[in-house]
Formats: sequence, structure tokens, C-alpha cells
Amino acid sequence: MQLFTDIVAVILGYILGSIPFGLMIVKLKTGKDLRTVESGRTGGTNAARAAGFWAGLLTAILDILKGAGAVWLAKAFDPTNHVLHVLAPLGAILGHNYSLFLIERDENGKLRFRGGAGGAPALGGAMGLWLPMFPIAFGLGALIWFSIGIASLTTMAIGLVLIIIFAFQALQGNLPSIYILYGVIAESLLIWALRPNIKKLLAGNERVIGISLNGWLRARKQAKEQTGKS
Repeated sequence: MQLFTDIVAVILGYILGSIPFGLMIVKLKTGKDLRTVESGRTGGTNAARAAGFWAGLLTAILDILKGAGAVWLAKAFDPTNHVLHVLAPLGAILGHNYSLFLIERDENGKLRFRGGAGGAPALGGAMGLWLPMFPIAFGLGALIWFSIGIASLTTMAIGLVLIIIFAFQALQGNLPSIYILYGVIAESLLIWALRPNIKKLLAGNERVIGISLNGWLRARKQAKEQTGKS
């Protein structure tokens, strides 16, 4: 019976992760289909591109809560099963990236699951596992975001931060060692989802947000170049 309830908890984590908050928020605010904007992903970064900063922020918050909520549900189902506590938020990340509610057919007639890249629910899952993780990872993520200004790099960096912090805490005996596995698998899922962005990073043409230090420096350089040509 316990195995059945554990399986239900993981499935509920996936369903919770599948809720496309970004798609709904952008649709309500602008009438746009977020899947047709820029990267086509349904996370906070693309929602901000489509409907502005506050839409992106609200999307990110709700997506973080999806990951955390999956852990809280799992703990309610089975308070002592750390394996379940890890599997449930991983299910939420998979649901976010491959949403049950965003299934469509591609040009070849094959079924395709749409979604995001998984950064926000991955952070939320870590927060559900260990609450102090949130201010640490969020603060470092914000620092990277506003300095380097590359969303995909920020997402992968947050995944790496989760691994490092969970590893440190586990070695100190403060957290279960299986939490490290959560960080490793979450980071692997993020990297897999961001394959197109990694190609752009390697080619040197990944998008840089204008409000970051890197974006400001680039804009300043371009302005000087334009001034020099005129």
C-alpha cells in the first residue's frame, strides 16, 4: 500500500509541474500564446519577454512553488522516505519541461511535449528539501543574472550550486546524501533542456539581457562604435 501511495505522490509531482503558469499568465495579460514567442518555452524568462517583468516574476514564483509543492506533498504522503522526497520534485521538473497539458504534434505528426527549461522548479524542489537553500541559490542566481545577463547560463549555474551545497551539507552530516543525487539529476535535466542554448553559448550568440551589467557594457560599446562611425 505504501508503494502505491509513493507512486501516486511522484505522479502528482509530475502533474503539478505540468501546470503551465507562464502560458496562462501571458495569455491573460496579452492574449499571446507564449509558445510562439522567442524560445517558445513557458518559463519566467520567456514570459518576461512576452508580457513584461512582473509577468515573468509571477511565473517564476509559481514555478518555484511547483517544485517545492511536490516535495511538501511527498512529505505528507511519506514523511521519512527521502527517496520519495527526491523523486517527487524531479517529477515536477519533468512535468515543467514536458507538460502533460502541452502535448502537440510536430510537422512529422509525432507527439511533442512543450514546456520550460526547469530552472525554477529545480530551485523550488531544493527549497522543499531544505528551506535555507532558497536564499543562497536565489541570491547567487540573481547575482549571475544581473552581472552576466544570460538566462541559460544562470539556470545551469543554479543547478551546480544545488549540487555543491547539498554535497557540503551531506558531508557535514546535516542532510541525507541522496539530496546530492537530486542536484545531479536536476542539473542533468536542465542541461538537456538547454541544449539549443548551449550551442548558442559556444557560438557566442546567446541572448544577453539589457538590464544586466554585461548587457549595459555591450550597449555602451555598441553606442561608442556607432558614434565613431558617424
